[in-house]
Amino acid sequence: MIKHTPYFHRLVAAGAKLQDRGGFATPNFFTSIQDEHMAVRERVGMFDVYYQVGVEVKGRDAEKLLQHVLVNDVRRMKDGDVLYSSVCNDAGGIIDDLTCFRFAADRFWLSPTPSRVQAVVEAVERCMGTLSVTVTNLGYSNAYLSIQGPRSRELLAKLTDADLSTSAVPYFSFTRGTVAQVPNVVISRTGYSGELGYELFYPVEYAEHMWDAVAAAGAEWEIRPCGMKTMRSLRIEKMYVLYGLDITAETDPISAGLGWTVRFDDRDFVGKAALEQIKERGPQSRLCLLDTGAIRPIVHGEPVLYQGSQVSTVTSGDPGFLLGKTFAFTYLPTGLSKEGTQVQIEIKDQAEPVSATVLRKAPYDPDRIRASI
Repeated sequence: MIKHTPYFHRLVAAGAKLQDRGGFATPNFFTSIQDEHMAVRERVGMFDVYYQVGVEVKGRDAEKLLQHVLVNDVRRMKDGDVLYSSVCNDAGGIIDDLTCFRFAADRFWLSPTPSRVQAVVEAVERCMGTLSVTVTNLGYSNAYLSIQGPRSRELLAKLTDADLSTSAVPYFSFTRGTVAQVPNVVISRTGYSGELGYELFYPVEYAEHMWDAVAAAGAEWEIRPCGMKTMRSLRIEKMYVLYGLDITAETDPISAGLGWTVRFDDRDFVGKAALEQIKERGPQSRLCLLDTGAIRPIVHGEPVLYQGSQVSTVTSGDPGFLLGKTFAFTYLPTGLSKEGTQVQIEIKDQAEPVSATVLRKAPYDPDRIRASI
């Protein structure tokens, strides 16, 4: 039976087209994916992300444990920092990509892909041994709301006295404060849009109250409720990967363009030996973004050709409405992964393959200026 998020009645009232995501009825989109996309790029949008479950790692050895589980270096974090990392298996395959929140030296939150929560919990528990630490799936006790877009800071400033300036809360950090009379809200400067944005975490009983407060505060900028299709279209313009399609347990961070998150230093971590070998010999294939030149339907599994021969398949494809093009991810042999390489995609029900150009940087804001302002 499909469950309802605590925002369900607000979603229905706003005209949400619902889909099953992780057992919850969540918005696919509301009225127009393109309109929602442009609202986030130009003004502000809000997303129900209740399905996002946290995992708490707590205890004297919490940092030591995460140093062994994550490919990134947890020791670089201070209280209030957020770290992006992968959790890998012994072969270097990606169990999940996630964010790690440091509340204190002995308390961290992990925010995994919703479908990978249990896999992440099991990966962490396998490394516990005799360490003094507890790992807790926080379940659905918290509500989550993502507010994304260049007006998001101004919107939240109406609802909180917390200092949200970049100097106080830079990109990939968080603070806590009262928001819309709700105490001790986690206000995280994170998101999946590539814009200035915040994710709010608070007790589930405040969900509808927070939704209403954010919607009212954002009315000045015609805030739009947004769905999963909109989130996917925003992320493709920023070249953000999607677990289960672009990255899986069969792919590694280096081949997937996430090598910058792997810290080879004076510690051991799960998958380190395998990833060192991949780095030394060089990956056999690389995840690339393909620019198809126009808005067109492209889906997972469609063949990618080079000079008439199939060399790969599409892992995911979505329209980038600001740029007016559909983009698709694919793993290409390293020799074909150079910027500007011309390939073709065979699209179902189209007589001829369409041409596409390999991109190695995000087509929108490649220097990440907008999310960091």
